[in-house]
Amino acid sequence: MDKRILWITRTAVFIALLVSLQAATRPLGQFVTGSIVNLILAVSVMTCGMSSGTVVSAISPMMAWLFGIAPNPVLVPFIIVGNIVFVLLWHFIGNIDKGNKYVVYVIAMIAAACAKFSVLYLGIVHIAIPLLLQDLSEQAAAMMSGMFGIPQLITATVGGILAIAIFPTLRKAIK
Repeated sequence: MDKRILWITRTAVFIALLVSLQAATRPLGQFVTGSIVNLILAVSVMTCGMSSGTVVSAISPMMAWLFGIAPNPVLVPFIIVGNIVFVLLWHFIGNIDKGNKYVVYVIAMIAAACAKFSVLYLGIVHIAIPLLLQDLSEQAAAMMSGMFGIPQLITATVGGILAIAIFPTLRKAIK
């Protein structure tokens, strides 16, 4: 099969899976939905590569906003950047070919989760909310700031742990 067609097909499957899981888990809250999103981002980059993971990273926040999961369209570009940082670090660190592969994946997960948290926290809590969303009530700003704080670190870590746990089975299924 042509590599481009395979890439398009796999990327489309991850996007469809991500969108359907975002919609299905929305009532379960940020911790469930966010963990699943990060799981899909990590697995997409682990199985299909950096370009596929990047595309899925960019489409996910747009779909989240369309489904009413993302609280404000102004935040979507910041979330896209956070997702892409997550995928890029997972790709570059996770593909280091030294030592135990699972140790490398754990390091990739920790670095990617911390970086995504940092990007979202700094971008949204310290830039978007005070500068771009000045008309928010104090209560709405506090709620939004809370969503893009520690919960982001937790969901990125949980999603990464789940990805590491299921990756061996996925790799066998793909082959």
